[in-house]
Amino acid sequence: MKFMPLNLIKPIVVLLVTLTSAVFFVFQSPQTQNPSSSLSTMSSSSSSSSMGRSFVLWLHGLGDSGPANEPIKNLFTSPQFRNTKWLFPSAPNAPVTCNYGHVMPSWFDIHEIPITADSPQDESGLIKAVKNVHATIYKEIADGTNPNNVFICGFSQGGALTLASVLLYPKTLGGGAVFSGWVPFNSSSSIIGQITPEAKRTPLLWSHGIIDRTVLFEAGQAGPPFLEKIGVGCEFKAYPGLAHSISNEELRNLESWIKTRLQTSS
Repeated sequence: MKFMPLNLIKPIVVLLVTLTSAVFFVFQSPQTQNPSSSLSTMSSSSSSSSMGRSFVLWLHGLGDSGPANEPIKNLFTSPQFRNTKWLFPSAPNAPVTCNYGHVMPSWFDIHEIPITADSPQDESGLIKAVKNVHATIYKEIADGTNPNNVFICGFSQGGALTLASVLLYPKTLGGGAVFSGWVPFNSSSSIIGQITPEAKRTPLLWSHGIIDRTVLFEAGQAGPPFLEKIGVGCEFKAYPGLAHSISNEELRNLESWIKTRLQTSS
């Protein structure tokens, strides 16, 4: 999840989750990924309860993998999540410009690191990734999940993809949560004209560390005002002392945020 320079022969991706009593590290090398992993084939977990069925799709950051992020679901211990299906897909392997064309798991191309509010965007690659996310959502809804109980969450590059996927989905979903992400298109993009009134009603939560040096805080902070101009509301939370990682505090807040939006029946 943290960007590593190409001069390291084997880049190591680190998912840092700060727990209440310890720091939990998951190390994952991009070269050990299964290239056949996809949104439609990753494993998921669910359990039955009397509550409405819900679905959480988690999108990882550049160079990371779905399986490396699966421990996140273990932190959601509230009874409301007993009937939640989690999905942690892995991005396809592709050359990434900011890493000198090195092939690694990536949802779309990233041109530069650190990412600023004015960084160039790969909209064609973004749209392709969005279509795959939407295919997963359509399938889940066809299987019986209420759209209001569908939540998309993502970190860094996965956060940018989360935002685009929620905005371009034609109907209202339960919510989208962006962690250390950015708006992956600019004010002149044709994407804006494709956002439906229903999509604009999907709740958005945006969390960003103030000392992030990979996706600069300014890039995250610029998101909500940009969205407001196009008629999209967003709850923004800044975390002092947090770099380019996910904290336990952020995940606790996400759990509460989703709980208040879950429907009691599908």
